[in-house]
Order: sequence, then C-alpha cells, then structure tokens
Amino acid sequence: MAETITYLRGDATAPQGKGARIIAHVCNDLGGWGKGFVLALSRRWPEPEAAFRRWHRERAGNDFGLGALQLVQVGPQLWVANMVGQRGIRTGRSTGVPVRYEAIDAALARLAPEARRLGASVHMPRIGCGLAGGRWERVEPLIAERLTARGVPVTVYDH
Repeated sequence: MAETITYLRGDATAPQGKGARIIAHVCNDLGGWGKGFVLALSRRWPEPEAAFRRWHRERAGNDFGLGALQLVQVGPQLWVANMVGQRGIRTGRSTGVPVRYEAIDAALARLAPEARRLGASVHMPRIGCGLAGGRWERVEPLIAERLTARGVPVTVYDH
C-alpha cells in the first residue's frame, strides 16, 4: 500500500506520531559533522555523531561512502539514519553543490527495507536541500519512489 509524504511545520528531531520512528538526514563523505541539521541532532543525542565519526574513521574496513546508510538507535523506538549523500562540503571557493542525488537515492533504497523491518515511519527535514545545495523537486520524487511507494510513511518537517 503506497503512502504519501506528510508535510509539517516543526522540528524533525522531535518526530510526531507513535511507534517506531527513524530520523533521516544527509551527511557528507568527508566525515565532517559541524553545520546544519547535524547540530540539532547532536544537541539531543551524542550517539549519531559518535557513530558517524567512527564509521568514517574505520572506512577502510566498512561500507562508508556515497549512498551508504548507518542506523543509530537513540531511544527505545527511535533511530537516526546517517545517509551519505553529499560529496565534500560547500566552501567559499566551491563552484558546484555537494549534493549527490544518486547517493541520496541509493541511501533511501537501503533505508526502505530497514524501516519496513522495524515497522517504522521516516521523519526528515528537506534532506539534501540545505547546506548540500540540492533542490527539493529533485529529492521529493526519490523519497516517493524509494519509501512511500513501498509503504513507508514519511513526514517532512519545515522548521
């Protein structure tokens, strides 16, 4: 049964609803964690940042890279999905945007079966559209195809 994307005004680090929930967000492939939505995550829980930094540091022996997914449990029925969906970071000298739509697509494809296994809904800001420089009209169809079309309820929060 296909779901639809629900849009709410609010804080994606405080996902609405009952039952298992996953907060999904996009990370860079440099192992950096210091600007944007990740700061709000770190104010609530230390585990997602610590797990992400360890995942990056030990990347020679794991699956870290564009399109990868890391689920970090932060509560009895709450997880954070670190999704590697941007190449590098935007700097003053950058010419392009760091977002990589194909990497977000791959990470969402990995997230869907995990969400179904947990019976979880997925909650997120407009992933890839902040510091990563992406466009929502390119990201939204990926979410629809990879998650809602597979029966995973998704809520997008606008702060």
